[in-house]
Amino acid sequence: MAYLSKDLSVLAYANGFTLWHYTTADAAATVDATGYFNAAAQMLRIGDIVVANVETAGAMKAGLFLVSANANGVVDVNDLTQIGAADSR
Repeated sequence: MAYLSKDLSVLAYANGFTLWHYTTADAAATVDATGYFNAAAQMLRIGDIVVANVETAGAMKAGLFLVSANANGVVDVNDLTQIGAADSR
């Protein structure tokens, strides 16, 4: 798949920082590829955090992406920092 603007929403905004939520059936490795969020380049700022649900069509994962670069319309986010990687009980 590809980035879908309808799946990106603002959770909170303060002091020039935005906390976003994004949901997708795409794998985390696809989402954190440079350019995935290019269509949202005008909204995303370096330092923003995206709370994400990825791989929603399978074994869903959740985590955080940090917007690490945004220049000339090219957006990059760091690798997913996964939340709740295991459930042993």
